[in-house]
Amino acid sequence: MKKVRGFMLLAGLFAAFVSANAQRNIAEATIVYDMVIQTGNNTPQSGGALTGATTTVYLKGNNSRTDMASTLGKEVTIYNSKTNNAVILKEFSGQKLMITLSKENWIAKNKMYSNIKFELTGESKIIGGYNTKKAIAKMADGKTFEVYYTPELVPNNKEYDHTFSNLPGLAVQYEIESGKMRFRYTLASINYDPVPVSLFDFPTSGYRTMTYEENQNLKKGN
Repeated sequence: MKKVRGFMLLAGLFAAFVSANAQRNIAEATIVYDMVIQTGNNTPQSGGALTGATTTVYLKGNNSRTDMASTLGKEVTIYNSKTNNAVILKEFSGQKLMITLSKENWIAKNKMYSNIKFELTGESKIIGGYNTKKAIAKMADGKTFEVYYTPELVPNNKEYDHTFSNLPGLAVQYEIESGKMRFRYTLASINYDPVPVSLFDFPTSGYRTMTYEENQNLKKGN
């Protein structure tokens, strides 16, 4: 009996060792997603000015940067999860705007996507060479969306995207609705080369600057 228990213990330790080594914690990387617009029957369609749009995520320690680029322009979000400093840079139609955010602003901006609960379905499939698992994301307002993630890749910085802070792995493919359109993001590539720290610097010139509150009031027409 002791031999059986010893064997079971060794088998358990070996399985845990294999699992730990199969999982890669991401401390620094450049992650690129391709984006397409979905029709009601899940068929990709031309996005017009959004055709060929990409989202690039840069991770380096506590720093994160997300670049959303299309033929319309570019929007960049830079955030430090340790200092809670953040800025949003918008470049559209030749105009350049920098929006500064406090810790409270950052929380307010991400309120809709905070504390999302993920229901693991047990379904799995291979997407772009990655072994993924399917989860149903449940938002506070009752809305849901599907996400396929790989538990083999886990970002160290869980705050780089509030949408996936509770997801046990890296999102490989997911869909987000905005109005009558549905956007599908699919992981295109991951590069583990060192990310220049200069990418996380806040610009000191060249942008019209306003606070998050001023930008919100501008949207409301105040």
